[in-house]
Amino acid sequence: MSARRDAIRVLVIDDSAFSRQTITRILESSPLVEVVGVARDGEEALRRTLELEPEVITLDLEMPRMDGFTFLRLLMVKRPTPVIVVSGRMGEGDVWKALDLGAVDFVAKPGERASLDLEAIEEGLIRKVHAIRDLRIENVRDRILAAPPRLLEEPAAAPAPTGVVAIGSSTGGPAALMQTLAAFDRPLGCPILIAQHMPAGFTRGFAERLDRMTPFRVEEARGGLELGAGRVLIAPGGFDLTVERREGRVVARLTHSPKDSLYVPSVDRLFDSVSKVYGDRVLAVVLTGMGDDGRQGAGQVKAVGGRVIAESEETAVIYGMPRQVIQAGLADEVVPLAEIPRAIRVGIRGFAASERSADDRGRES
Repeated sequence: MSARRDAIRVLVIDDSAFSRQTITRILESSPLVEVVGVARDGEEALRRTLELEPEVITLDLEMPRMDGFTFLRLLMVKRPTPVIVVSGRMGEGDVWKALDLGAVDFVAKPGERASLDLEAIEEGLIRKVHAIRDLRIENVRDRILAAPPRLLEEPAAAPAPTGVVAIGSSTGGPAALMQTLAAFDRPLGCPILIAQHMPAGFTRGFAERLDRMTPFRVEEARGGLELGAGRVLIAPGGFDLTVERREGRVVARLTHSPKDSLYVPSVDRLFDSVSKVYGDRVLAVVLTGMGDDGRQGAGQVKAVGGRVIAESEETAVIYGMPRQVIQAGLADEVVPLAEIPRAIRVGIRGFAASERSADDRGRES
């Protein structure tokens, strides 16, 4: 492990020697990364973290002596550090428990022969590590310690506008989405579509979690599923979620992402699709995440008269996606995460106003 000037310093934690060696080889294939140490369990990892002060940690969850969950609890108290979970233990609840405890992202070891197939995660893991220097660990910790959100009360007789809310997010997104949806005391009068960068096999569990913990009816999207007021659809991992009109109804449509896609599910493709179907009755929201996914789609939303809200740097775990939209001059409103629900509520009221104006123009003509 030779020193690399200005490289991102990584600590690799895994109880498997083969996995430690393979993850190290994968990471050090990038000239921007240096693996400064390895650890076999949580106890050794805590000592090595304090000794080596890594910028990012890759963490297995199932280890002897001290597992990954206990390590995360202690780490966020002793020395908060960005953690990417790289684990074969990705059963029901494991990912969300790790994210709740402070992990910022995850990569699943593929298949039953996880150790032998580790090379399959190479591109995604390196990209996530490269993004770490844009990550604000204080915002991760703030979300762990945050009080339950203040509920926004919706009027009982709120209008049912024909618009849509489309939300895009990546690193830090699951917690941001949970906080946003949980801030409402009842579902909104229009559908919400979400593209969260997440691998196949995890979005259904994420949808079920949001369904249990928020007032919304949340589902993993299926092709042909009709959009309705108060319904929230999550783009399945590995697919792009778009919409189309079919016999007077708006329904979900799923397409396989191109093999060379950097971002899956694609926020750009979601935004572009809803702008074509809903026109100026689109409210696009760009939350925390790495890269520039959402910038092109936000441009399409603006081109048809829709509105764009971006999370501010103040609260974003990674400011990449919102920053790209803001710097391109596409954001109508830039607000911290706690203000996103209010901005959404105000935005959908604008749909109703737009509909009334359209009706008035129709009567005058």
